[in-house]
Amino acid sequence: MTSNKSNIDRLLTQVGELPPMPAVAQRALALIRDPDSNMGDLANTLAMDQAMASLVLRWVNSSYYGLKYPVSTVQQAVAYLGQRTLHSLILAASVAALLDRPVPGYALDRGDLWRHSIGVAAGARLLAAKHGSKIAEEAYHAGLLCDIGKLAFEILLRNIDTSEADWQGYSFTDLETAHFGVDHATLGAEMARRWNLPASLIDAIKFHHRPSQAGEGAVLASAVHVADAAIMMLGIGIGKDGLQYDLDPVACERMGWSEANMKDLLERVIPFIEEADNFIRLRRR
Repeated sequence: MTSNKSNIDRLLTQVGELPPMPAVAQRALALIRDPDSNMGDLANTLAMDQAMASLVLRWVNSSYYGLKYPVSTVQQAVAYLGQRTLHSLILAASVAALLDRPVPGYALDRGDLWRHSIGVAAGARLLAAKHGSKIAEEAYHAGLLCDIGKLAFEILLRNIDTSEADWQGYSFTDLETAHFGVDHATLGAEMARRWNLPASLIDAIKFHHRPSQAGEGAVLASAVHVADAAIMMLGIGIGKDGLQYDLDPVACERMGWSEANMKDLLERVIPFIEEADNFIRLRRR
């Protein structure tokens, strides 16, 4: 039997190597994880990259925060936002250009995957909040990255008619595995591993469609799983895989989720997605 690793290596050979995370982002994230670093070191690192510095300043001065007086330096922005928000922002900035592009293999137009991913991220953070702020922020990261494997996998789907009978009747991840040996979640976990992201995030990405199988990332995977389903139900970023995913009752119970929660999630997530759209438009300029 062909191993998952062999399948992943074969797929990566077909679609090309996955892109590395930008160097400045890697240095900044390493500083955030380093208990001996300080906010000054982080500010200096971000200030060295014009694009990253500009994004941090635009974000802190956006309507999302509604500051009375504008922030004019990266040092001020870093002090105001704090490490956890900066962690999320840097990660979002690093993957924004990747997620904000057409994904024809999944029938997603430009911006669809970005809006879906940022919506899942925000929803996962809200759902995981009862587990503490640290877990909630990690859930945001896992949600943001949960579908990065689609960026590579979609090339294999471009010439496949998924309306045919052999692409029906099962969850889409099961169908991906049956046809290609791995699914997009496994491929996404490999990207996260190559980016040297924490094991819990890798686990959550790999099992976000099968959270009952997750190990140390079980809470994160459950939060992402439920948020992913909720954002699809809202009609944000539905591609050719549509709603061909099974909702895990264990994850719903773990997150305390029911359809009655949908209205509250909608009211809190939609404004965040709108602000993220502003964010991505700034990057396009």
